[in-house]
Amino acid sequence: MEDNETKPTSLSSMSKTPSWISIGFVLGALFVWLLPKPAPEIIEVPVRDESPLPLVAQRAKPDFSELEAVFSEWDDYAVWSDDTTELALWDIETSQYSRFYEVLRSADEYYFRSIDRLKHPVLTHGVPADAPLLFTETEKQREEWLEQSDSNTWDSITKSIREMSSSAPEKQSIEK
Repeated sequence: MEDNETKPTSLSSMSKTPSWISIGFVLGALFVWLLPKPAPEIIEVPVRDESPLPLVAQRAKPDFSELEAVFSEWDDYAVWSDDTTELALWDIETSQYSRFYEVLRSADEYYFRSIDRLKHPVLTHGVPADAPLLFTETEKQREEWLEQSDSNTWDSITKSIREMSSSAPEKQSIEK
């Protein structure tokens, strides 16, 4: 029975391999931790500019023949102030309204002059959205139109209220 009993093993007879693996692991982790870290890489992200492009004419020599042909078709939409108006012509090359002109009206004749930018606000009412020309109006003309528009809106509202209130008693008397 004494042979079946196991004797405690001595430290000298035990394998040293697990302790060397542990020391190697600790030294490797320490080495990796002490390695110099690369500087953070700066990545530039392009930002889309949402601001509208400036309306600046780029032509050195204006071509009035195209303008005259387009203006003769769309001149009914021009807003005149002291027989002058400003307009912008759609440019196929830049895909925007980038050709600006001042038009002087004298009797049945029109005189065109190129300008570098529009000085008056663009007309936003009464012109089709697909027009090849942008017309302008003065600040005074715009204020007058806004006042007239507000007046027409209030007139329509009060008229519809009157119609609704005048038809309401008829409905009540029919239901009874």
